[in-house]
Amino acid sequence: MKLSRPVYRLKHSARKLARAEDIPLNRALDRLAIQEGFESWSALAASVPSARSANGIYEKLAPGDLLLSAARPGQGKTLLALELALNAARAGHRAFFFSLEETAVGMLRHFRALNRTPDEVRFVFDDSDRISADYVITRLGAAPAGTLAVIDYLQLLDQRRENPPLDQQIRVLRAHARRHGHIFVFVAQIDRRFEGANRAFPTLSDLRLPNALDLGLFDKACFINAGAVRYAETA
Repeated sequence: MKLSRPVYRLKHSARKLARAEDIPLNRALDRLAIQEGFESWSALAASVPSARSANGIYEKLAPGDLLLSAARPGQGKTLLALELALNAARAGHRAFFFSLEETAVGMLRHFRALNRTPDEVRFVFDDSDRISADYVITRLGAAPAGTLAVIDYLQLLDQRRENPPLDQQIRVLRAHARRHGHIFVFVAQIDRRFEGANRAFPTLSDLRLPNALDLGLFDKACFINAGAVRYAETA
């Protein structure tokens, strides 16, 4: 489907709409996406060829890797993470999607945006409120090397008081990944200050971190903005 304007111009219009009507940016983005004939901004972003780069990113992942999929709301970071999980499933590996943000209904919308259905692949969706590093490791069980698990999203892992600090949880998951050859993809939020920055893509320094976290624990990252993706080695 051809867009009436380039993605970056649509995003600029969404910012103006959000300010004019005092609504969240992601709601403004969704409204413009609907006007363009899409169900949501995520669906629109998924239609942009430059955003469909999961194949190339997946080929760069190795057993034991920790990858960040980071962006502001509505840029397609969840869709990209889902595509990576589907790539793993197509390659014959197990794929998990642990979400503290998304619902089963929302996940079905993401599948529809990718023209896929969950029953086509070896895919497990888990939206338990108890998701944490220990919970994820228990659910993965004896999954073989090459298993890919998405965690949506990074900044919510320690929102429950009984969960360990975020840094501690990531260290536990990193050790598990190295030991079992699993791959973790963390959907991550970018701080809203990036909206005022005159840069094409965010970086690790733009990650929204309400709690301390050693970013050196991650091996790789992909940053998404205005329908484009930038991949980076961080280790």
